[in-house]
Amino acid sequence: MSEEKSVDIDYVSNLARIELSSQERDKFQSQLGDVLKYFEKLQEVDVEGVEPTAHAFPRFNVWDQDEVQPGLSTDQALQNAPKQRSQQIVVPKVVEE
Repeated sequence: MSEEKSVDIDYVSNLARIELSSQERDKFQSQLGDVLKYFEKLQEVDVEGVEPTAHAFPRFNVWDQDEVQPGLSTDQALQNAPKQRSQQIVVPKVVEE
């Protein structure tokens, strides 16, 4: 196994857009380091001749048939909306500028 590498937890938390306390930084730095060590261990496994797969078992045509079913009326769909305008649900703006 390779030598222990330091994980830049501040960089990772910035990518994830989460704020961490100093205790959380210490805890998660150690945990992320352990995960990365495990990936290094997995790279040692001989996979020669093993075909890449998305599932452990072959899966074919897992889609259900499309069937028309009754939907909600506009009033039913909006009854639990915290805010609504022009028969639409109003949500907070999430685009960063």
